[in-house]
Amino acid sequence: MLKAGMNSLKYLAAYTIPLSAYIGISQGGTWYYLTPVYAFLIIPVLETLLPQDPQNLEAPQKEAQGINPAYDWMLYANIPIVYGLIWLVGIKVSSGSFSGFEYVGMALSLGIVLGTNGINVGHELGHRQSSPERFLGKLLLLPSLYMHFYIEHNFGHHQNAATKEDPATARYNQWVYHFWITSVTRQYLNAWRIQKNLLKREGRSFFSIYNDMFWYLLIQAAYVALLLGLFGGFATGFLLVCGVIGFLLLETVNYIEHYGLLRRKLPSGRYERVRQVHSWNSNHVMGRIVLYELTRHSDHHYKSSKKYQLLDYHEESPEMPFGYPTSMVLSLVPPLWFRIMNPRVPGEMKTI
Repeated sequence: MLKAGMNSLKYLAAYTIPLSAYIGISQGGTWYYLTPVYAFLIIPVLETLLPQDPQNLEAPQKEAQGINPAYDWMLYANIPIVYGLIWLVGIKVSSGSFSGFEYVGMALSLGIVLGTNGINVGHELGHRQSSPERFLGKLLLLPSLYMHFYIEHNFGHHQNAATKEDPATARYNQWVYHFWITSVTRQYLNAWRIQKNLLKREGRSFFSIYNDMFWYLLIQAAYVALLLGLFGGFATGFLLVCGVIGFLLLETVNYIEHYGLLRRKLPSGRYERVRQVHSWNSNHVMGRIVLYELTRHSDHHYKSSKKYQLLDYHEESPEMPFGYPTSMVLSLVPPLWFRIMNPRVPGEMKTI
């Protein structure tokens, strides 16, 4: 148990991103850019210098870490951290005037936190079996107005990943900027369709209190109204822009996770089962830790309820040459991304 507790301490590094945001926002000036520099320059450099770690836990370790509450509380702690930073930025923007340069840096800093420690952690908690944990996950989706992600991701993406029916699977040679548009719009519309089908299956009306999408609209409207009451119109608009940055960060992760990987359609008309070869993975240590093992994505799709600290590496899984943070930066330069990744996409998947 002591060793399991010590192993959990490495995930404290995930808090370095919101810590950098707090330092940058508190100091001001060029410090506003500390978080984007840390997340997309310093971490990629560290990933290059540090050795990769493909090791999986042994059975006794998994048993100990699976019941260790420290791993869960490290996720829960992101809620006061995220909302604390929202409060800090809201107060600062509503009570002061800044240059365009400063506004951009501040928005990027908070937006990155809303993506990594907000939506990403919300995604992990959204896969949990207990209702309270799923509720906490939705609280972390709220600041980016992305609560519909819970429905589309759990009941859509995990059924349709690596198919053309999945909005969150990037096509071969698709630019990330085009993917942002198609993924965001199709996922939102898909969430409504999935909710309708879920209610129909339960024999309930679409226009009922059991329609979670309606509740998400009301909760998000109440959140915006609360921001308006606390910080005024300009600061509220600014915080919503930060939320957009947060969900675009998520969509960039979606882009690299399944880029160009597609499942075959069987003679029956159904797709082959999702296998380890249908997700891009990375064993680069820093990306693994700050994203709570999201980079072991194949195992996550194999069993989505598996806790982050227990995810395994599979030798047959396609590996990215860089960690997730580095790959996200590369994806923003499509010709460079295609040059690096296209040769790695299996030939048979390019023609599906």
